[in-house]
Amino acid sequence: MKEKLMSMLEARNDEIIEIRRHLHQYPEISFKEERTAHYIIDFYKNKDVEIQTNVGNGYGIVVTINGGKPGKKIGLRADFDALPISEETDVPFKSKKDGVMHACGHDGHTAYLLVLADCLIQLKEDIPGTIKIIHQHAEEVPPGGAKSIVESGVLDDLDNVFGIHLLPMGPAGVVGYHPGYSFTGRAYFKLRVQGRGGHGSSPHLANDAIVAGAHFVTAAQTIVSRRLSPFDTGVITIGSFDGKGTFNIIKDSVELEGDVRYMTEETKSTIEKEVRRLVKGLEEEFGVTCELKYENDYPPLYNNPELTNIVAMILKDVKDQHITEVKEFPAMSPSEDFAYYAEKFPSCFFYIACSPKGVEEPYFNHHPKFDIDEDSLLVAAKAVGYVVCGYYNLD
Repeated sequence: MKEKLMSMLEARNDEIIEIRRHLHQYPEISFKEERTAHYIIDFYKNKDVEIQTNVGNGYGIVVTINGGKPGKKIGLRADFDALPISEETDVPFKSKKDGVMHACGHDGHTAYLLVLADCLIQLKEDIPGTIKIIHQHAEEVPPGGAKSIVESGVLDDLDNVFGIHLLPMGPAGVVGYHPGYSFTGRAYFKLRVQGRGGHGSSPHLANDAIVAGAHFVTAAQTIVSRRLSPFDTGVITIGSFDGKGTFNIIKDSVELEGDVRYMTEETKSTIEKEVRRLVKGLEEEFGVTCELKYENDYPPLYNNPELTNIVAMILKDVKDQHITEVKEFPAMSPSEDFAYYAEKFPSCFFYIACSPKGVEEPYFNHHPKFDIDEDSLLVAAKAVGYVVCGYYNLD
C-alpha cells in the first residue's frame, strides 16, 4: 500500500498545487470561511466517506474514512483560514481579496490534505482502522476552532492526532519535529488607566494617565527578567498604547493591549499573577483607577514524546527523493491551537520546510511577502502518508 499511495500522490502533485493556488486567490479570515468550507465539502461529494459540517463554533468539517478492517482511530488535521493582511508577493495567483491573504500557509495545508485524503479513501479497504480528516476553521483568532471541535465530541473515539505546519526554516525536502513542549501558550490583556485630564501647564491639578501607563510598560518587562527562572520561556509584549491626544493637554485615560507567551502552566500563572499585582500597584502609586481584561487563549502545544519519536523514526527510515532530511527543530515561540488536540489525545505536530528556492532570508509566516516553495506540498502529503502507513504497519 505504501508504494501505491506514494505513486498516487506523485501523480497528483500538479493537482495539489492547483488547489493551493485556487485557495490562495480566495482567502477568508477566521470564522468567515464559508466559501472555503463549501469548496472542501464539494471536493468530497460522491466519495465513500461520512462528512460532518459546521463542526464546532464555525465551519469545521470532519470527514471519516472507515478502513476495511477494525483498528486504531487517528485524526489528520489541517487548518484553512487566512489573515487580515494585504498581500505584497509578486505571484500570478495573488489574493483577489483586498486586505486578506494566506500568509501562514493554511492554503497549502488544506491542499495537501485534500489530495492525501482522497488517495486514502481509494485505498481504505487496506487500512486497519479509521482516519478522521479534520478540516479546521479559525486557527488564527481566539478562541479558535480546535477547542470547539474537540468539545463537540466528534473526535472522542480517536487514539492519536497528527498535523503539520509549513515553515520557511529550510529548503523543501526537510522535515522537522520536536518532542515535548513545542509551541508557546498565549494570553491577551487590555488595560485601561483612568486618570484626570488637565492643562499641560498645570500638571499638579491633573493626574497624568500617560505617565502611569508608561510606568506599567516598563515595569511589566521586569516580570520576565525578575520573576521568572532564567530557564523558563516567557514573553510580554505591549503591542498597543492608545494615548494620542494634544501636545499641551494631559490625557484623562489611556488604553494598552498586551500579548503574553509562555511554555508551561506554572509560567502562565506567574505572569498573570504579576500583571495583576502591577496593576494594583499602579493604582496605589499614581492614584489612578485601572480596568484590566486578562484572557488566557491557546495553551502550550505539547508533542507526546513517544509518538513524536515514532514519527521521527518512520520518516528517518524513508528512502524517498522528495524527503531529503529529517531533523529536530527547536521549540517555537508562536502559538498554535493544535494544542487543544494535543491536550486531549497523544499527538504529534511536525514541520515541513518550505523556503522559496534561491531566497537566503525568506519572509516568515504572517508577513505580507510570505511565500512557499510549492515542492513542499508534495513533501507534506508524502510525509503524512508515510506516517499513516508506518502507524498502521502498511507496507
